[in-house]
Amino acid sequence: MRRREFIITLGGMASAAYWPLSARAQQPSTARRVGVLMSGKAEDQEAKDALAAFMRGLAELGWTEGRNLRVDLRLGAGDADIIRKQAAELVALAPDLIVTYGSSAIGQLVQATHTVPILFVLAPDPVGSGFVDSLSRPGGNATGFMAFEYSLSAKWPELLKQITPGVHRAAVLWDPAIPAGIGQFATIQSVAPSLGLELDPVNLRNVEQGVTAFARSGGGGMIVTASGLSVAQRDLIVSLAAEHKLPTVYSYRGFVDAGGLISYAASSIDQFRLAAGYADRILKGAKPADLPVQAPTRYELVVNLKAAKALELSIPPTVLARADEVIE
Repeated sequence: MRRREFIITLGGMASAAYWPLSARAQQPSTARRVGVLMSGKAEDQEAKDALAAFMRGLAELGWTEGRNLRVDLRLGAGDADIIRKQAAELVALAPDLIVTYGSSAIGQLVQATHTVPILFVLAPDPVGSGFVDSLSRPGGNATGFMAFEYSLSAKWPELLKQITPGVHRAAVLWDPAIPAGIGQFATIQSVAPSLGLELDPVNLRNVEQGVTAFARSGGGGMIVTASGLSVAQRDLIVSLAAEHKLPTVYSYRGFVDAGGLISYAASSIDQFRLAAGYADRILKGAKPADLPVQAPTRYELVVNLKAAKALELSIPPTVLARADEVIE
């Protein structure tokens, strides 16, 4: 999907103000060129809001599309082959910067170019994934913002027990093929015994069969770890959780927006807003190698009471009091 098609989907939204269609024919030759590779789909509301926050941040720093900035947007629609193609297309445009999020998109870009600056957002384990040499000294052409530190993963089983104290089994949806998947599962596994939870790992490459088999025994809940595969299958996972009445804790807010029960994750809006500052510095000559990878500054707890009602689940007042947002 091309940038214009994505803009059309934003009709009537505030974020559309940051994507003026008329500017495309008026791009001055001196404008700096920024590529944006979003691994999700055009209808992903969280991605729209995050991208709008990024563009607002750039505007506050003096970068305006049509005046001194040109933006080339590509969407991967959660498909690895499309993401690979889109990454190659953006690199071929020789932009001054490429902004991206999601392990699959970041991975394709760092393989596609060692010269074009890459600014990633919401990256799980950028060191373990090979995107940077270290957090303090990235060392190559990429830097950006982490999705979380692994200690956050311990909060997900704790949250599952808080909202469903009687649950003793948890399916953990993970991707064992990526370092971030292994790290998240290891952290969850380390705290599960103290919470009285028996874990059942479900490979995200076989999610429907795995969740269905887990649900047959009844009385369980789910934890969905962060990965490109989980995001790509968001609607399916939310649907399976509802179908089998499994209380589920998610690693991205977008799952709750799509009808899921509860999430605890870094604020994507904050991450993209902060990313605008790094983009400004890179466009003014800073090297990604000299810009340390930043950890999230804020995590948000989001609860969907409609989903809770469908599960006949009463969310404890202590959890609701801590929530940053309650969807009713």
